[in-house]
Amino acid sequence: MTTGSKLPENLARFRKARNMSQHELAYAAGVGVDTVARIEQGSRKTTRPVTLARLAKALGVSEERLLGQLVTAPSDIDVVTLRHAITAGEHVPGLDDFAEAHEVVQIEELDRAAHEAWRAYVDGRHVELLHALPVVLADARRLVRSTSGDEQAAAHRALSRAYRLGAGMAGRVGFDDLAWTSAERALDAARQSDSPDLETAISLRYLAWTLVRQGRLDEAERVAVRAAEQVQPAMLDRDPARAGVFGNLLFNAASAALSAGRLGRADDLLAEAQAAAMRSRGDSATEAAIFGPRVAALQQVDHAARAGDPDKALRLAESMPSTRGEVPAFWEAGHRLRLAAASVEVRHYPDALRYLAEARDLAPDWVRYQPLGKSTMRDLVDRASRRRGAEFARLAAHYGVVDLR
Repeated sequence: MTTGSKLPENLARFRKARNMSQHELAYAAGVGVDTVARIEQGSRKTTRPVTLARLAKALGVSEERLLGQLVTAPSDIDVVTLRHAITAGEHVPGLDDFAEAHEVVQIEELDRAAHEAWRAYVDGRHVELLHALPVVLADARRLVRSTSGDEQAAAHRALSRAYRLGAGMAGRVGFDDLAWTSAERALDAARQSDSPDLETAISLRYLAWTLVRQGRLDEAERVAVRAAEQVQPAMLDRDPARAGVFGNLLFNAASAALSAGRLGRADDLLAEAQAAAMRSRGDSATEAAIFGPRVAALQQVDHAARAGDPDKALRLAESMPSTRGEVPAFWEAGHRLRLAAASVEVRHYPDALRYLAEARDLAPDWVRYQPLGKSTMRDLVDRASRRRGAEFARLAAHYGVVDLR
């Protein structure tokens, strides 16, 4: 399903409501009047994040409101735009990028845009990510074509980061083959980047994650373990990026082993990742990896729950280390969903509702995509013997069990 862009009509509507001409809006936003005109006409299919932010600020509205989209389920994703963004490129004649061929950004601007897209991804701001990603990919591909040497290698790094986001987003909404394509392209760009060893390992993590989603568990574990061996930090190596990528690869390998029924192997891999986490200075969330003592503990709880031991998962959760640094909201939300499901299994229904509410408040958009949240809420609805109040109904609606619109 495609939702279509509401930006052209929204931009014109808000501009007119503010009694502004196109020239006045362009001046206030610091963009060209032709940019405003072409967006409103619908002839400009993509808009760089910085341009969108300037227009929204000049109109006094949020970027999300200006985009006018609410993504609440995988069926709401504009699949055509996402697929085009990932698969476009000059390697297929006629399948070129969206943006104008003459527009080439500097590497500093591209890096900022890629970081903002990643931030939208980890924050679960899917509307902003889906709008920004095609532009970042097009700009990175164009910069790769138009440069050479060190600048081209830096552009390949940015391109790899953008393709990884494409893999993550496609996998997040269930398009696993598209996620594989994007992860493969991320890997190819990483090998040509200015940091090939680390960028390749990061890209292989996304590839391994995609293999898990495809049910190719032996291959996923093998890819993740071999990549981890290539970047494994020495005992006194305090490089947080290397340690984080190493630990995340082991998380992927452990997940594959657990899904394949190799519980002991999964335990060993998680123990090695946890040892690396304990040597780190704290929790961190970067484009390279999300890692640290609390992150490793979250994985331990997830592992116990998925292994069919809800009591152990809930016990482990009671002794979780507090965050020292940053753990993304969607990781914490996923942890609450696991605890909610475990609580239902042991018939602690009030705890399950509390965890579902916490997950919703931490990452409201992200949790809508998670089958575990929906199935857990459905179990609670089915087991409810009487009316449970307005908050119960709001949670049921948020997790897609019922539609109260």
